Amino acid sequence: MAALQRRPPCCELLLLLNLLWWLWGSEAGQLRYSIPEEVEKGSFVGSIAKDLGLQPRELAERGIRVISRGRSQLFSLNQRSGSLITAGRIDREELCAQSTPCLVSFNILVEDKLNLYPVEVEIVDINDNAPRFLKEEMELKILENAAPSSHFLLMDVYDPDVGVNSIQSFKLSGSSHFSVHVQSQDQGAKYPELVLEHSLDREEEAVHHLVLVAMDGGDPVRTGMARILVTVVDVNDNAPVFTQPIYRVSVPENLPVGTRVLTVNATDQDEGVHAEKTYSFVRITEEISRIFCLDPLTGEISTSETLDYEVSRFYELDVEARDQPGLQDRAKVLITILDVNDNAPEVVVTSGSRAIAENAPPGTVIALFQVYDKDSERNGLVICSISESLPFKLEESLDNYFRLVTNTELDREQVSSYNITVTATDRGTPPLSTKIFISLDVADINDNPPVFSRSSYSVYVPENNPKGVSIFSLNAVDPDSEENAEIIYSLAKETLQETPLSSFLSINSITGVLYALCSFDYEQFRELNLLVTASDRGKPPLSSNVSLNLFVLDQNDNVPEILYPVLPTDGSTGVELAPRSAEPGYLVTKVVAVDKDSGQNAWLSYRLIKASEPGLFSVGLHTGEVRTARVLLDRDALKQSLVVAVQDHGQPPLSATVTLTVAVASSIPEILADLGSLDLPHKSDDSSLTIYLVVAVATVSCIFFAFVTGLLVLKLWHWHKSRLLKATRKDSRKSHLIFPQPNYAHTLISQEGCEKNEPLLIQEDSAFCKEEDSLDQQAPPNTDWRFSQAQRPGTSGSQNGDETGTWPNNQFDTEMLQAMILASASEAADGSSTLGGGAGTMGLSARYGPQFTLQHVPDYRQNVYIPGSNATLTNAAGKRDGKAPAGGNGNKKKSGKKEKK
Repeated sequence: MAALQRRPPCCELLLLLNLLWWLWGSEAGQLRYSIPEEVEKGSFVGSIAKDLGLQPRELAERGIRVISRGRSQLFSLNQRSGSLITAGRIDREELCAQSTPCLVSFNILVEDKLNLYPVEVEIVDINDNAPRFLKEEMELKILENAAPSSHFLLMDVYDPDVGVNSIQSFKLSGSSHFSVHVQSQDQGAKYPELVLEHSLDREEEAVHHLVLVAMDGGDPVRTGMARILVTVVDVNDNAPVFTQPIYRVSVPENLPVGTRVLTVNATDQDEGVHAEKTYSFVRITEEISRIFCLDPLTGEISTSETLDYEVSRFYELDVEARDQPGLQDRAKVLITILDVNDNAPEVVVTSGSRAIAENAPPGTVIALFQVYDKDSERNGLVICSISESLPFKLEESLDNYFRLVTNTELDREQVSSYNITVTATDRGTPPLSTKIFISLDVADINDNPPVFSRSSYSVYVPENNPKGVSIFSLNAVDPDSEENAEIIYSLAKETLQETPLSSFLSINSITGVLYALCSFDYEQFRELNLLVTASDRGKPPLSSNVSLNLFVLDQNDNVPEILYPVLPTDGSTGVELAPRSAEPGYLVTKVVAVDKDSGQNAWLSYRLIKASEPGLFSVGLHTGEVRTARVLLDRDALKQSLVVAVQDHGQPPLSATVTLTVAVASSIPEILADLGSLDLPHKSDDSSLTIYLVVAVATVSCIFFAFVTGLLVLKLWHWHKSRLLKATRKDSRKSHLIFPQPNYAHTLISQEGCEKNEPLLIQEDSAFCKEEDSLDQQAPPNTDWRFSQAQRPGTSGSQNGDETGTWPNNQFDTEMLQAMILASASEAADGSSTLGGGAGTMGLSARYGPQFTLQHVPDYRQNVYIPGSNATLTNAAGKRDGKAPAGGNGNKKKSGKKEKK
């Protein structure tokens, strides 16, 4: 109704139409009305009371009401005015959509008469809706090669209004390439279409933004707007094009594998799949395809293998760019390889020798080799060098050839082989070098004799060594090699003391070990001088000699040998005499012993180990003198038995014992009377006197008287010496007994070695048997031992007093000793002296038996040995006989040595 009020002419028209409709309906018996949509509630539709011919008050009285068929009540009756009014706002589009006309039918019931009156109301459309697109935005893709006048459907658009109020026209803006065309359907609906007016070019304008406006015919005109995005779809109307027809690049040959060389690029004005292009090589060799690889998508060319300037310095590649439809373009790629110093010099030995003689002259060619480098320019220039400390040098020849020659003379004994390092270095940056090793052996010549480690050798061998034992090993060194260094050892001397040397020593010719073929005897010889020769097997052989001094070391293998007293072998009794008037310290006798050993092994000491009257006698430790230790008493027995032991200082010590019988009496008759009661020392256990003892005593007595006469005569001849003898008899401790030089090899006098009928002559040589054994000689001197006069062991006359004395060394002393012996015998005969009295008697009274001769008195010139000294006492008698004194470089031992006691 508001619309009617706004536009009165329109409302009048409607009322007119309703009137006409009502008139028609009245005639037909049906009530018809018409109202515009969207009127307010309670708007007047028509007068029912009037049209039915009733008064308004009759409506209520007669029960008149509106009856609808199955729909909501759109109309109602106003009981007071009797008019038909709207029950609410009516929307034609909702009620009838696009149908025309839009009629609403219902009935009016009169209850009192039960009459029904049909009513039909037309709802008239008004322009209350604007055109509306189903999509306000639309994207449309059109190929750029679409033909002009092409039609393209657009989005749907609708207007709920009908008739003139619905869509009447469209308007397109935004591009001159397009226009809009309205397509009407049979039902009257209109659909817009997009019409292509001009050809498209995506490369010029790829997107078009259009605005489409739909307009209805209402008044005022209502419009609807939509946006259209036209995308020009590309077509492959452009081929790829490279950015440049020729690509040039320079790369070093040491480019790492996989490094990018360059990237080719082709452009395509198309887009999408039409602009997608691939790159590939065209007409390339297998080598190029192996060295370079091309990324088909990016156009990147990289290395797939190491470049080498020395193999190829330049590469030409053809590259093609192709899009998917097949359009393509081509370009050239020129790659220049730059040289780098990547090749070390090469050294090839053409010829050479493995060995060279050590006497080769300087300048001898050892090897010839060639040097070259694959690089170019400075990278290919090569210099060669060797160590300056080597006796070699390099000489450059033609065409990069070098000769290795000797610079000085070689000496295999100093350096037997050389490992020569030849270094070839190029002038590149950084420089590269190559080393080759040439092994050169220096061949030996026999230019060196064997050399001993010492100029002389000293060998010490203990005596009594086992036969065949090795005593020393010599070693000579020959700096040569092989057979020139093989050494043969030999002994230069062939004899020793006219005895073949092979019986003493032997040397192993290969090892140089010296063997003793015999058991050495220190007492036979003490020193042996040898000359050992060492020869090599070279041609000619060379040799050298060395002196070897063999020293035999003394061993304590000899028992001390007692020279005096000696047990008689003829059955006589050996008795020493001691007067009862002897004072303490009286020299009764002296034990004389020697030891064939030397040094400490011959150092003798004496001790009393047994005595029938302890404390009566004493023995000098070093002199062997038996002296009285106290005054003799009457109660002391006539016979005194003493056991004296002589022991050396060897390790282990050896010793010998002797038993002394001392007769104690005041006069010779007393001694003779008591001789029967003396027991002869004998090895048997029978202690009683035998008939042989009686006979022996008688024999000694007879001989004693015979000697007394002879001694008296001699005493007159030696009267000038009697005073000296008397002085010595007064003090036995001051007796100066002088003995001639002995030869210890004749220690014991063999009774069987002398003739029994030899006359008893007092001569210096008649009392001893002479042996002819040429090997019995004095052992060589040993200067290692020296004893003081007080410590030197020896015979009873070797010392003066208890511990001192001198040794006889001339003929006068020897004769003096004999005179003393005769004087003692003379004194005993005339009774002018007590038996055994005097220091020089030596106890000769004990030998006055019938068989007493001077042969029982040992010749001390032959039996005295000074241990540790190389001096031997001069034998005066030997000189007179024209014989050399005993001595030398050593004697063989006698086969039978004295048993140890």
